Amino acid sequence: MKICIVGASGYSGRELVSLLLDHPRCTLQTVTSRSLNGKAVEDCIPKIRGRGCPLSFSNPSIENLQEDDSELFFLALPHGAAAEFAVPLLAAGKKVIDLSADFRLNCPETYEEFYGQPHPAPEWLKRASYGLPELHELSWDNSPLIASPGCYPTSILIPLVPLLRENIIREEGVVANSMSGISGAGRNASEKLLYCERNESAGAYGLPKHRHLSEIEEQLSHFSSSQVVISFQPHLAPMNRGICTTISVQAEGVPDRKKVADSWNAIYGNRSFVNLLPEGEFPDVSHVVGTNRIDLSVHADPRTGKYVLCSAEDNLIKGAGGQAIQAMNVCQGYDESEGLK
Repeated sequence: MKICIVGASGYSGRELVSLLLDHPRCTLQTVTSRSLNGKAVEDCIPKIRGRGCPLSFSNPSIENLQEDDSELFFLALPHGAAAEFAVPLLAAGKKVIDLSADFRLNCPETYEEFYGQPHPAPEWLKRASYGLPELHELSWDNSPLIASPGCYPTSILIPLVPLLRENIIREEGVVANSMSGISGAGRNASEKLLYCERNESAGAYGLPKHRHLSEIEEQLSHFSSSQVVISFQPHLAPMNRGICTTISVQAEGVPDRKKVADSWNAIYGNRSFVNLLPEGEFPDVSHVVGTNRIDLSVHADPRTGKYVLCSAEDNLIKGAGGQAIQAMNVCQGYDESEGLK
């Protein structure tokens, strides 16, 4: 399959380049970046040196991209900008996987509430597929547009959704606390992201309505019998990459770890990238960085009548580029792990 990555200068775009170069079913033939136009890709992404990448960054117009013979376009662009490319590419008959937030929501009013601007292409919101392969049936027959989930939502939805569907937990009072590596803030220069500002420092941000909250609540409500509202507290931690999430939820009845573990195993037991840890172990970011895996653990707390659910993932792979490739694999009929192990 012939592939183009639009906007490959950021952290997620660079991971896409590295992963797709080794994908046995794909040919990466176009890589775009306005800021790096004309430069050799391997000079700008040193980790891929020695892997025979002959490409240079280009900065084609949207019209030129419509005429490009790539079959699938990965958009690694900021929200708002991605839709400007997605709509004309779709009109030209291309397939699109968007890593931004532009098509993750069904409701244009919610998008405007959380992103501070009207949606640029509201007609595509209900037509796009939410690209979380473990929870949604993905197919190009369903939609040529895949909205790749956010990093925080992935870490929260995978542990929670099966338990909501089976009424193992209550919908009310869900509290999710997440810690993200600095790369989650993007690659743009910012004083608050300088080494001296972030080293030996951790703190909450984006409270009380981080943008990803809209996506999390919409997806949880989709799998539940009613509108789900949660409390979500993201934190920036002094690490390069990774997300660690801890979720406190009220059990239906007496908390029973086996009930949760059985539910997860029934849904994820045959999936390549969800790993349930043995009792007593906790997910650790250092164990998943560089992989498309998400590790889970569950701990029953009879004292409070709650479960404590934990997850860890690489925000740039399972939370971004790797998951987008996993969605492509599923839609193409490949093994979901191709190019990712």
